[in-house]
Amino acid sequence: MLRGKARRGQGGDVHGDVGDPLDAAQERRVRAVLALGGVPQADLPDGVQQVRLRLLERAADGREAPRDVSAWAAVVASNLAMDWHRAKRRQERLGERLASLRQLEHPSGEDTSLLSLAVAQGLDELPDAQRQVLVLRFYADLPVRSIADELGIPEGTVKSRLHTAVRALRARLHEDEVV
Repeated sequence: MLRGKARRGQGGDVHGDVGDPLDAAQERRVRAVLALGGVPQADLPDGVQQVRLRLLERAADGREAPRDVSAWAAVVASNLAMDWHRAKRRQERLGERLASLRQLEHPSGEDTSLLSLAVAQGLDELPDAQRQVLVLRFYADLPVRSIADELGIPEGTVKSRLHTAVRALRARLHEDEVV
């Protein structure tokens, strides 16, 4: 696995090294954003490494560290997830991703499976910009101001996209009679 390679290369625990730009909580957030953004479980370690690399490159270029590394990392992870979707056909991967999540988190429970499927399909149908702010706000738990700062858009735009995305997702869940 990726961590084993990093340990051999650095001579210590990945999270214990001073040079690791992400702490354990930030890594979990990045993994969650990537997973909720549709990146398959098998590609999550690569996505986390991409975020680390971009943070290290930023420092190597002499640029200032982000004000809020956690928010910055979540936005980068969200952008990586969007890039992944542009490169892959999303519909082919949906069934595979949902099956793995259902087995890991809920070995049984048809209601939860149905809700998970409906939410995932609803997220798939949202435009990229709406899906991105929805995932950053509700799954990465970033405040509107942080999302706006990191994406370089006004707070009102973030709020508008959130409102539209939530309304569309709610309509989808009602249409499917899930809620």
